[in-house]
Amino acid sequence: MNRFITQAEKRRFRLPRIRFLFLIAPTVLIIFVLSLSRIGDSAVARQRESLETALNRDIIHCYAVEGFYPPSLSYIEEHYGLTYNHDLFFVDYQPIGSNMRPDITILVR
Repeated sequence: MNRFITQAEKRRFRLPRIRFLFLIAPTVLIIFVLSLSRIGDSAVARQRESLETALNRDIIHCYAVEGFYPPSLSYIEEHYGLTYNHDLFFVDYQPIGSNMRPDITILVR
C-alpha cells in the first residue's frame, strides 16, 4: 500500500533512521580510533621488550666470549650486530666496570 503514502509520511518514517545513523556513526568512529591507538601502544611495548632481550643477550654473550662486559653501546652495535630504532628508543648504557654488569635503561621517546 505504498502508493497511498504521502511525501510527508515518507519523510516521517525516514527521519528516525537518519537520526539513529548520526548517533551511531561517531560512536563507531571513536571506538575504531581508540582501538588503533591501543594496538600501536602494544606494538611499541613489544618492541621495547624485544630490544631489552636482545641487549641482555648480547651483553651476556660478550662476557662469555671475551671475558669482560662491553664498554659501550656502540661496541655492542659494531661487534654483535645490535640494531634498533634510535628515533623511537633512547638507551642509557652505563658501564660500571669490566667485570660488573652495566646498568641499562630503555626509554620510549
